Amino acid sequence: MSETFYGSDFEALAAFDPDIAGVLTGELGRLRGGLQLIASENFSSPEVLTALGSTLSNKYAEGYPGRRYYGGCAEVDVAEELAIERCKALFGADHANVQPHSGASANQAVYGAFLKPGETILAMSLPHGGHLTHGTKVSFSGKWFDAVHYGVDKETEDVDYDEVERLAREHRPKVILAGGSAIPRTIDFARFRAIADEVGAIFWVDAAHFIGLVAGKAIPSPVPYADVVSFTTHKVLRGPRSGAIVCTEEHRAAIDKAVFPMMQGGPQMHTIAAKAVNFKECATPEYAEYARQVVANAAVLAETLGEHGIRPTTGGTDTHLSLHDLQGVLVTGADAEARCDAAGITLNKNAIPFDPQKPNIASGIRVGTPCVTTQGMGEDEMRRVAALIARAVVDGDADPEHAVSREVRGAVTELVDAFPAYPRPARG
Repeated sequence: MSETFYGSDFEALAAFDPDIAGVLTGELGRLRGGLQLIASENFSSPEVLTALGSTLSNKYAEGYPGRRYYGGCAEVDVAEELAIERCKALFGADHANVQPHSGASANQAVYGAFLKPGETILAMSLPHGGHLTHGTKVSFSGKWFDAVHYGVDKETEDVDYDEVERLAREHRPKVILAGGSAIPRTIDFARFRAIADEVGAIFWVDAAHFIGLVAGKAIPSPVPYADVVSFTTHKVLRGPRSGAIVCTEEHRAAIDKAVFPMMQGGPQMHTIAAKAVNFKECATPEYAEYARQVVANAAVLAETLGEHGIRPTTGGTDTHLSLHDLQGVLVTGADAEARCDAAGITLNKNAIPFDPQKPNIASGIRVGTPCVTTQGMGEDEMRRVAALIARAVVDGDADPEHAVSREVRGAVTELVDAFPAYPRPARG
């Protein structure tokens, strides 16, 4: 009997389409065979994957529960109502919209709710840790809106709140946005709220990266301070690849109309059901302990990499990720990523603040602990992981057959065998 692929009849798929079946087995093997340190990735539970692979994928359900444009929505209405209520309870929010297909879709809806083309938004710059959808010129957000960007303080490498205040007073933005994709420290939401109030701006938090830590009460929540919070459900939160928005009651109608019909048509009901499962998981004591361990692991990983000469920006991390400057070991981010990949360690090159390199080369790497913590690893394992990263980065090579690559890959295999991703089901 073949191994179970959660929520799917794998034997039938393998018989009909062995090519795609091979991709599925290959990817599962990749996850099990190496260290997954991409900060924006995690391993969804079998229960979440079961909902994703369900017959709810078949249903068109444009509109909202009780107000659909199609018949036959009684069951999917229940799924969406459960997802909404669980999301509201998890984050203490007045309202939740669980229909966005992704984090970018959620962000697009927030723009649609509060801004007209040409109006001004103040957000963190991409090179200093922001996100593509925060007003970069290659994104719709930079093409449609007037984006003003703040950065980090050169000494602390953390958000320059004085610059945020100065730019807000100068440009009087319609919306002020906090959050990004490479911010190791917690954000001062109260300071942002005060600045937004002073200039009459909507305060929006893109919490895609850290919302799972908020759900587990491992870091402070932006919900009591922000007008609207957008997020993804597939990072620390450990749900399906998708997005969601929570907001105050005042903005309920604007957000709902911006998601549908302004930005999206039919929602993905199988994904919404999977979000409902995920929100239930995140309300458990076990998940809270997981979130706490993610933060503890990230702190130890960052500190130990620093001891190996791979300096953490901001001096460390408060969250699930750390950003590291490789200039001290004379290796580029691109080379470090390739060397780690050859050794069975998956992480990503990343620009550091005031980076002298081009983004596709970069002077840094970003590492995150959601996946390895899901596998059950703790602080002791993070010290070992840091040593393996340092060995691969400083002494390794992009050739998988290089002696150091083989040495590190062997140690990685030993580690992941002890803490497997998706443990194989017991045989009866």
